[in-house]
Amino acid sequence: MRVSFDVPEYTSEVTGLGTVRILEAIREVGIRPKFYQASSSEVFGLARDVPQTEMTPFYPRSPYACAKAYAFYITVNYRESYGLFACNGILFNHESERRGETFVSRKITRAATQIKLGLQEKLYLGNLEARRDWGYAGDYVRAMWLMLQAERPGDYVIATGETHSVREFLDETFGYLDLDWKQYVEVDLRYYRPAEVDVLIGDYSKAKKELGWEPKVRFKELVRLMVDHDLKLAKKELSQG
Repeated sequence: MRVSFDVPEYTSEVTGLGTVRILEAIREVGIRPKFYQASSSEVFGLARDVPQTEMTPFYPRSPYACAKAYAFYITVNYRESYGLFACNGILFNHESERRGETFVSRKITRAATQIKLGLQEKLYLGNLEARRDWGYAGDYVRAMWLMLQAERPGDYVIATGETHSVREFLDETFGYLDLDWKQYVEVDLRYYRPAEVDVLIGDYSKAKKELGWEPKVRFKELVRLMVDHDLKLAKKELSQG
């Protein structure tokens, strides 16, 4: 995450040490809950395998990703050391109409719908060639639930097995609104990461085999779901002046 370069210590405290504090509290109190650790595809960073599986070596490229790698391994350590039901979900990008507006997917759909209605003139983005495996958050929450229903805890990649660039996200979003994004989008170097993650694409074979999970919402449907929601929101904003 770009913002983690600005607040690396805070990121480490919350994302990394926050996880071990919860695990240690569970161990000390002696309760036996089911613990889910929200890992991230960012741990793969400069990925050595394509697509990425549960066996792909980590190569984190941001303070956030480094903290997530620590959280992953400490969860495994507590599971193996103390017999806790603790699992890691290595989730690739999961989007929805509820996504925060600082994330590139929602930043694009919000801006495009506002541009369509004349509420905004320009959209400034960073690396348009970065490729991500974008899925629907609702599908991924279902995967989390299934992990916690399993007989034994494990670690799972949750993804769609497809990769699309930011440029493709722009094509799909603005095209759906009958707009040419090249007239409205400008690249701003401030939004580039100091160390870029170029391509992420996940292999969810283990989750499909052991949990019976697979994604239902694909890329085009995901983008249109988000655009439809944000267009309604923009129309509401326009009517309220």
